[in-house]
Amino acid sequence: MTPNEVGSDPASRAEALRAEIAHHNERYHTLDDPEISDADYDALVRELRRIEADHPELADESSPTQQVGGAINTTFSSVTHRVAMMSLDNAMDGDELRAWADRVVKGLDGETPTFVCELKFDGLAISLRYEEGRFVQAATRGDGRMGEDVTANVATIADVPDQLVAGQGVDAVPSVFEMRGEVYMTRSSFDQLNARAIEAGEKAFVNPRNSAAGSLRQKDPSVTASRKLSFWGYQLGEVVGGPEFTSHVAALEYAAALGFRINDHLRSFATIEEVAAHCAYWQEHRHDLDYEIDGVVVKVDGTAQRDRLGVTSRAPRWAIAFKFPPEERTTKLLDIMVSVGRTGRATPFAVLEPVFVGGSTVGMATLHNQDQVAVKDVRPGDTVVVRKAGDVIPEVVGPVLSLRPADSEPWVFPTHCPRCANPLVRPDGEADTRCVAPDCPAQRDQKIAYFASRGAMDIEGLGEQMVEKLTASDLVHDPADLYSLTVEQLVELERIGPTSARNLVAEIEVSKARPLPKLLTALGVRHLGPAASLALTNEFHTLDAIMSKSVEELAAVEGVGEVIANTIVTWFSQEANRAYIERLRSAGVGFGDPQAAAAAAAARATIPQTLEGRAVVVTGTLAGYNREAAEEAITSRGGKSPGSVSKKTFAVVVGDSPGASKLTKAESLGVPILDEAGFEHLLATGDLP
Repeated sequence: MTPNEVGSDPASRAEALRAEIAHHNERYHTLDDPEISDADYDALVRELRRIEADHPELADESSPTQQVGGAINTTFSSVTHRVAMMSLDNAMDGDELRAWADRVVKGLDGETPTFVCELKFDGLAISLRYEEGRFVQAATRGDGRMGEDVTANVATIADVPDQLVAGQGVDAVPSVFEMRGEVYMTRSSFDQLNARAIEAGEKAFVNPRNSAAGSLRQKDPSVTASRKLSFWGYQLGEVVGGPEFTSHVAALEYAAALGFRINDHLRSFATIEEVAAHCAYWQEHRHDLDYEIDGVVVKVDGTAQRDRLGVTSRAPRWAIAFKFPPEERTTKLLDIMVSVGRTGRATPFAVLEPVFVGGSTVGMATLHNQDQVAVKDVRPGDTVVVRKAGDVIPEVVGPVLSLRPADSEPWVFPTHCPRCANPLVRPDGEADTRCVAPDCPAQRDQKIAYFASRGAMDIEGLGEQMVEKLTASDLVHDPADLYSLTVEQLVELERIGPTSARNLVAEIEVSKARPLPKLLTALGVRHLGPAASLALTNEFHTLDAIMSKSVEELAAVEGVGEVIANTIVTWFSQEANRAYIERLRSAGVGFGDPQAAAAAAAARATIPQTLEGRAVVVTGTLAGYNREAAEEAITSRGGKSPGSVSKKTFAVVVGDSPGASKLTKAESLGVPILDEAGFEHLLATGDLP
């Protein structure tokens, strides 16, 4: 049927329209790959609205027409995790697993821990928060510090309890209880979802993992509810008013008593060889389950031992993910093309005959750089081996030489930019070839797309295709131009309807309030990524303060260093970049929190700055301070409180159950080690006792 063809059966047509609209919502909002224009989409919704108005008995509260105006395009609000949701380091084989176990034993001064193994579910990590036993919030992992608020969607998952109830040995529900775990879609639910899609004439979904993630990020919770998602709990977050747990297994048993689903394949082992055998078993039997797994997570069971082992900046030392081997498939290499990024880097990539590998359909794969293409000697027309390991970008491993066409010729890297036709340059000693033309449209477009990306200003709906439309129409020349776009300008573009235009303008407006680390990342200063941007914000609070600092002052910030500091100062010293910053200011983009800067200055004025410029590391438990209070005591006196020991560390303060690695590092570097009394003396005088 055409969009305007109602037909003789309103009920069937309404059902078909709802399925079709749901399909297009998925293509647009989850996959960012729409199949129809916004105008055609709006026509489908209008037709459905007319049918429901003419036939009230067909009204359905889950219908797309019942969504609150514009809600489907609203960005999820952010949630700050009270306890960081960290990543896991990986072991790709038995040797790497045993090497991790050796590091654990060494970190525990020779003690061999009990190991706990859990299946590594292929879904989406979620943190569930309960207050006085009531479910109040669900958040994605995000960047580990901040995630997306998906409470309404997670509330539709039957496995997630609405209320925690004491019982089975639990006397009282904690005042705060956070359960971390995985939202996933079973294979059977995925098959049913695909069967419904095929029956409705829609394209099948790719895999359970992507379907679960896309379903959880739906703006309409009724869509999430229809997807039949599931949840396993596997780790506690913040707990207030609960018991002290001596082991991970005890913590999960407690969570199960409160009503959470804990996977029944949790196992404990005394030796790493037993762990390795367990991993090998599940590698062989991974497809026996009704849900996807891509490895086994191995953890130290004892809580005190975990505290002694500590964490790195991104992952706990007491856990590791044993990843199953990457999947490989062969397919036809149709062409080799070159893309130009925001820094001018020219990157070759393979255009493939689509192939299902590593859990998704792959149509393109990276070839890394000019040298890699030459080393692998892959050519258009080759049958090639494609590898996709987890979420890593697919890559071409190499050609199947026995299937190479007789008339094959080596592929030659282009000498000129495919977008601006200027010469490509490869500096001596570098692997990358670059377009150095300052007016290259490819670089311009990629800079704007990077500015709008999720890790930067997070402007939904502003992907590469939209950016190319905006620049081709001469509406946008750099990211600052985005803030002057109007609905009237956008509707003049091809395939942009009024609804999409209003939504995009609204998303751009919302982005003005993004936190300063997002803006710093979005500027695209070379080497300045999210971690350094956050460190600079925590230290200086506003963009103006950062712009005013010298290389030495910036380099002194933990996590920044001289290389990044130099690029920052150089970037801000350029007149064009300064003008760009002022245009962002004039547009109303937030430049940080002046009140926080003022508060920090006021604190420095009233508290003696005994630790000015000094880094003091605290490890273990202090009687007079919790971790936050100890850090505040240091930073309020002008010092820094990094999470690791380095040559720049002035002193290490040691409490009960300190991290063994920090002590070892301090001793090897000759860094002074203080007890709590020495810490008090240092705070008061700035001198070592």
